[in-house]
Amino acid sequence: MDLPVMPPVKPMLAKPQARIPADMHYEAKWDGFRAIVFRDGDEIEISSRTTKPLTRYFPELADGLRDQLPARCVVDGEIVIARGGRLDFDALLERVHPADSRVRQLAERTPASFVAFDLLALGDDSLLDTPLSERRAVLTAALADARQPLFVAPATRDLAVAQGWFERFEGAGLDGVVAKPLDLRYRPDERVMVKVKHERTADCVVAGLRHHKSGPVVGSLLLGLHDGSGRLQHVGVCAAFPMKRRQELMTELAPLVLDHVEGHPWADWAREEAHAGARMPGGPSRWTGRKDLSWLPLRPERVCEVAYDHMQGDRFRHTARFRRWRPDRMPDDCTYAQLEEPVRFDLDEVLTPGHRHRH
Repeated sequence: MDLPVMPPVKPMLAKPQARIPADMHYEAKWDGFRAIVFRDGDEIEISSRTTKPLTRYFPELADGLRDQLPARCVVDGEIVIARGGRLDFDALLERVHPADSRVRQLAERTPASFVAFDLLALGDDSLLDTPLSERRAVLTAALADARQPLFVAPATRDLAVAQGWFERFEGAGLDGVVAKPLDLRYRPDERVMVKVKHERTADCVVAGLRHHKSGPVVGSLLLGLHDGSGRLQHVGVCAAFPMKRRQELMTELAPLVLDHVEGHPWADWAREEAHAGARMPGGPSRWTGRKDLSWLPLRPERVCEVAYDHMQGDRFRHTARFRRWRPDRMPDDCTYAQLEEPVRFDLDEVLTPGHRHRH
């Protein structure tokens, strides 16, 4: 493979925002596996957000893209599976399977599609330094005859249309809108776009668990995010699982349970003095008294997506809600940078004595 933009390349990322900004390029936010496709003649490589190869998990997609993409190109987009008129993320998760026979069986039963929304290279030309508006024009021209399994992501510059998409597309499994500055150059692994989602979510490292009060099944998962120095900080827990799921989680996570805490990012929790003045699992609080908060350390290798209401300082204010495992995410990518900063509101507007509200 010999392209003007060569793998590995991490895709350009988005930062959360509460409202859709004005005067930008807008696309729906697809709920799938982010991927960059490299094609050079018969050679094709589908690379994940973390630059891991995905080609073997989507053989039907590799064949379809080889047939339709320009002979030499690098395309950014999303792998999706649609069933019953909705995107089906669980069907994507099933594809990450070690058995080739199983993967090919699923490829026939639930074929995947690729939604292209950016172009990094075409022929001998790198487009990384080309403004988005120009890249989009080249993309739509190059893929003008695209058909299943290849699609070009719909886009608009009309804010009212984007707001309509945000409201209507949720029923099809899309989870928001992405906004991009028209003059944006392609900047790999940087959060320079904006995403507006229907609920606040975060990808967290699962680095420990507590047993349920009923016995040796999962009571709660201990969640972590990396701070600016790379240290894994405890940010909260997710705990609302049916009993059957608690048992399943215990089986799933058993291979990650550590025999001792040494070397774990939260090894300090084993020292009683470390709990003085700090919020750490494993120690009493004024809310729990002497309640047993002991925990089992896990190798911090698995990532899950959780929904949360808002932050209190550097922690989730309330118990987070488990959404799904994210095998397409790396623990090191779970940082505070992904968290949404809520719309600021000046409390003086409502707490100042004698103030009258403006409508």
